[in-house]
Amino acid sequence: MNISQTTKVVTITLNPALDLTGSLSELNLGTVNLVNNSSFHAAGKGVNVAKVLSDLGADVTVTGFLGKDNPELFHQLFNDIKVTDRFVEVEGATRINVKLVEASGSVSDINFPGVEVSPADIERFERTLFELAETHDYFVLAGSLPRGVTAEQCANWIEKLHQQGKRVLFDSSKAALSAGIESSPWLIKPNDEELSDFVGQPLDTAAKCQHAAQAISQKGIENIVVSMGSEGVMWLNEGQWLRSQPPKMQVVSTVGAGDTLVAGLCWGHMQQMPKKDLLRFATALSALAVSQVGVGLTSQKELESIELQTQVSELSPITNLDSL
Repeated sequence: MNISQTTKVVTITLNPALDLTGSLSELNLGTVNLVNNSSFHAAGKGVNVAKVLSDLGADVTVTGFLGKDNPELFHQLFNDIKVTDRFVEVEGATRINVKLVEASGSVSDINFPGVEVSPADIERFERTLFELAETHDYFVLAGSLPRGVTAEQCANWIEKLHQQGKRVLFDSSKAALSAGIESSPWLIKPNDEELSDFVGQPLDTAAKCQHAAQAISQKGIENIVVSMGSEGVMWLNEGQWLRSQPPKMQVVSTVGAGDTLVAGLCWGHMQQMPKKDLLRFATALSALAVSQVGVGLTSQKELESIELQTQVSELSPITNLDSL
């Protein structure tokens, strides 16, 4: 299906969180740690993607499940970044996740369980989702699943959107990723660790990541993007591999860098950028993200500077897939 240039996109965050982020020199387990500075804000992978897309100029609608007990920071954020709120509010409180960022750039995540979603909540969400599908072609489904939503249900939503000709960018892990891969999302973006977990063996080189991604592409996924941190990004599309390498960055925090990459990939496709320009842009946007605390496009000038320093090259496909 040929989809025209657009600014309209839906981001789906099934299990959002209030992120309590603290920066400290070094985390010492089993003892008292003093935090130098902290922030408490509405987040979740799809919410982060929405913020970056809004900064880029997209017309964003956000949906998912939100606890009725503590929605205020989410409502404030959605108002501040000027996105349309179509979240389904459910009983209970949205979870709080703790992120401890060390001076080295290392991040320790302590993720708490979220709300429990009922069958009636799921029915309300499905009505919302497929109503939005009547007026939108791009959907970003990112993050983990709340209690009450199975990996198979999530995969079913992806499959239904795919059958309607929608472009679903899917960024999750573990059981959700495994089930989602079988439902023909238009794009997936595992990092090297998530890809290793999926195939059940270490993928400690770019070639091994390529090998795994090519095997997955045989399931009919049009775009497979593998993020490898400071080693850059690889993108498989229509049998062609591209690899990007950003300049060395002063890492402040890696929180949200993957979400920023997804937002850049989505925006680049929505704007129908040429493939090499698109990958360079998305990679540079993600590189900018690690140099700051929090997500969002903080400096257009800095982004353009990083783009100029980001290298994009073609890679040869791996020819022997039998050994995976």
